[in-house]
Amino acid sequence: MAVENLAFLIPLLPALAFVLTFFLGKKLPTGGAIIPIAAIATSFVISLLITLNLLANPEEVVSQSYSWFAMLNIGILVDPLAAVMLTMVTFVSLLIHIYSVGYMSHDKAPSRYFAETALFTASMLGLILSDNILQLFICWELVGVCSYLLIGFWFEKPSAATAAKKAFLTTRIGDVMFLTGIVILFADLYKMFNGAIPDGVYILRFDEIFAHIPEIAALNANIFGMEVSHITLITLLFFGGAVGKSGQFPLHVWLPDAMEGPTTVSALIHAATMVTAGVYLVARTFPMFIAAPDSLMVVAYVGAFTALFAGTMGIVMNDLKRVLAYSTVSQLGYMMLGLGVGAAVGAEAVGISIFHLINHAFFKALLFLCAGSVIHAVGTHDMRQLGGVAKVMPITAVTMIIASLALTGMGIPGTSIGTSGFFSKDAIIESAYLFGESTGTWLPYFFSIAAALLTSLYIFRLVFMTFYGKPRTDYGGHESPASMTGTGVQLSFQ
Repeated sequence: MAVENLAFLIPLLPALAFVLTFFLGKKLPTGGAIIPIAAIATSFVISLLITLNLLANPEEVVSQSYSWFAMLNIGILVDPLAAVMLTMVTFVSLLIHIYSVGYMSHDKAPSRYFAETALFTASMLGLILSDNILQLFICWELVGVCSYLLIGFWFEKPSAATAAKKAFLTTRIGDVMFLTGIVILFADLYKMFNGAIPDGVYILRFDEIFAHIPEIAALNANIFGMEVSHITLITLLFFGGAVGKSGQFPLHVWLPDAMEGPTTVSALIHAATMVTAGVYLVARTFPMFIAAPDSLMVVAYVGAFTALFAGTMGIVMNDLKRVLAYSTVSQLGYMMLGLGVGAAVGAEAVGISIFHLINHAFFKALLFLCAGSVIHAVGTHDMRQLGGVAKVMPITAVTMIIASLALTGMGIPGTSIGTSGFFSKDAIIESAYLFGESTGTWLPYFFSIAAALLTSLYIFRLVFMTFYGKPRTDYGGHESPASMTGTGVQLSFQ
């Protein structure tokens, strides 16, 4: 059997792991962690094999579609965009699950934790694989529910329960906008077919939507006395959903509070999964955004301002995890900026943005896991109480520095020497410059430069306050177990 025929197993295996872990985890060692680890490892192998095949044969896109009801379908689509996302999500999620065995070893409910993270991973993989916008939205909502459960995992703490509710309600604002966009899109497409949908045609499939972009763009709506194209209206509503899920200004407020969950949850949400869903949505529907240049302008401005604004917030935080949370918001702004400059560089913007998304997934997961290693060892998040941690946790310190260099984009301009962040951020800043040249709008370019400077300031402030100098309290400390440090070393090599 060709590996492409097994693509449906990529989200199905973690979903099955959720069921088994939920019911059997309490009776198994380490809360049944072996079940989701084995399932996600298998999903990673399948994703990797499909990706390698696509690299060798780019035209062999995996597309499988089955009738659901009426003119709607359930299907999977694995093109190069989906393939690289699947491989990244499964790999990073696998390492986080392995790390969690050590990190959650003293928790009283490890089986519930591993069941929820397995469902979270399955939901994200289902979102990526969706070949139609409605199925993507259903998985999008499942990701939101799982994030609520995980952020509020320690629900006995009032702050954790409050943070979970805040995340759920804030992202719902964006989700309502996203759903409104889908409803308008469905109504437009239904009218185009005069209500008579031929057999085998599923009007919310991406290929069907993209085929009707010119007709949708020709439709106009009168909003507050202004004529607005339906394609602009729909893409702005889609972007509203992305603003909520990917923590763009002004709906970024839930993301720093999400630190109330376990650090491994922060790594999962803020690196590989939930927060990248909004970026993936804009990338997946990018042919619609290209047809709506006004929407792309909004994406560029919001992304650039978010990158700058969150960077200023990261500088003044003293909580180890909150610095990284605002860093995530800032880097998501960079990704949105990378997509917004598509008004100048065209479809190449998707590659630029996704390149930074993939790089960010690895170095931000590593940063959070290193932070978790420190918190696990010393029992505090407050950098003002630390100092000199490198002496007792040398492996954690080295991997943290490697991840920090990648985040700042350390490299030698004009050469091929540099960290992963150097190449992806450089591409975004260069595209922002081209955007300024072609549109005469230079603010996104200046904001991206300023945000890069702020990134270096807040991350090295974190490194020096935490790992160097003299200990400011008697925190004790010890190096973390191999299941935690080994995962960090693996990520640092990516």
